[in-house]
Amino acid sequence: MASPRFLRVHPVGPPPAGSRPGVAFPGEQALRDGIAAIRDELAVSEEFPAEVVAAAEAAAAAPRLPGLDRTDIEFVTIDPPGARDLDQALHVERDGDGFVVHYAIADVGAFVTPGDPVDVEANKRGQTLYGADSKIPLHPPVISEQAGSLLPDQVRPAILWTIALDSAGERTAATVERAMVRSRAQLSYEEAQAVVGGAASDAEKGSVGESTLRLLAEVGPLRIALEAARGGVSLPLPEQEIVITEDRWQLEFRSLIPVEEWNAQISLLTGMAAASLMVGARVGLLRTLPPAEERDVDRLRATAHALGIAWAPETSYPEFVRSLDPADSRHAAMVLACTRLFRGSGYVGFDGELPDHTGHAAVAADYAHVTAPLRRLVDRYAGEICVALSAGEPVPGWVLDKLDSVPAVMRESGTLAGRYAREVLNLTEAVLLHDRVGERFAAAVMEVDEKRPERGDITILEPAIEARAEGTRPLPLGEEITVVLTEADPATRTVRFEVG
Repeated sequence: MASPRFLRVHPVGPPPAGSRPGVAFPGEQALRDGIAAIRDELAVSEEFPAEVVAAAEAAAAAPRLPGLDRTDIEFVTIDPPGARDLDQALHVERDGDGFVVHYAIADVGAFVTPGDPVDVEANKRGQTLYGADSKIPLHPPVISEQAGSLLPDQVRPAILWTIALDSAGERTAATVERAMVRSRAQLSYEEAQAVVGGAASDAEKGSVGESTLRLLAEVGPLRIALEAARGGVSLPLPEQEIVITEDRWQLEFRSLIPVEEWNAQISLLTGMAAASLMVGARVGLLRTLPPAEERDVDRLRATAHALGIAWAPETSYPEFVRSLDPADSRHAAMVLACTRLFRGSGYVGFDGELPDHTGHAAVAADYAHVTAPLRRLVDRYAGEICVALSAGEPVPGWVLDKLDSVPAVMRESGTLAGRYAREVLNLTEAVLLHDRVGERFAAAVMEVDEKRPERGDITILEPAIEARAEGTRPLPLGEEITVVLTEADPATRTVRFEVG
């Protein structure tokens, strides 16, 4: 089956009916049995060893708290509905013609001691794995969803970034320090968008966080414009997500709404500030992506020509990508082809001598992951480096000792996370289509196998399926075709289509 471009789990409303004893919806048992089988195959479990749980509970009860109190800042969080592992809280204010962004990041270091059971387990897991209505967390929930999470109306230890921007949104200064903070509200993306888009209720208007959200609506587009100017690329790919309601699971394609893009720009801004700090000090952990080979860009130009999409010689790759409209099936196929240039990402640690390549080609700048320490191991280490450098202090030895091993852990866990998400998605597709074998579906051809052009990847909008299809003649890239579902087997997590 085709690999998912993106996979998000989106619970809507109450938990699935199957979470209540004796009540189930069609296909639920097959889904739950299948997920259990996937976990067994991949040797992963949401359960933690007893000594890890005990250490986490003790740490949650007695964290190391900073002396700086910044609970005066009116932070808000913006996350998918129902999220509990809240890594980031945001506040934006004006500063003359410019802005000041306060970005509070959950301080895992307040709870985890180097070498303790929680630390050792996190260095095995690497990152949180997501799939369907549950996850396999990096840290025990008593930390990741309770004591360490930036939940509303709770005073929490945080790593606090203060980033000054000029009137154009360019970063002019950045500092980072430990502080106590308190989020005032937990907003979903849709709730935040309603505030800035004019659809907010009277109760929401003038509420805590409205000022930050309206300034985010100014800063976000400025940062997007700067990204375009420096040659950065954000592919406009819709997310394939599992939507869980009270009585069913379903698959949908979902495009980002503006507030999500603006919020992502704040994370990028912080990651770039962190990378600048580390590169300047010649010690750190970077997220890297090598620049595309010219032959790969030439190949994309050939794909554009085959799809009948104009790409002028003087138009750069980033400019071309921003001209694409994924609502058009030909453009959507082109966007998917562009993902070829985003391969080869990784992490690199260094101390004293910069690596040969420090940049991230898609960001078009040096970049580091520092904003999701509850869910990614590397963010805790990179955050500790930045706190030390900003204070003019030596980077802790326990961090320096992990500069080589953490990138390796992230590489291995990234592979596992991708496989876990793919298998859960394959299972969900097979279960939802199990009773529809023989039906015909309208599909768009997204990619064609170069060696076997009669085979390729297709997208079906309803239900939101990405799969492999095969015919007797070469498939028309970017065109709409009709396919017949010939197999949907939950046991093997296999879905097959033939061109009808």
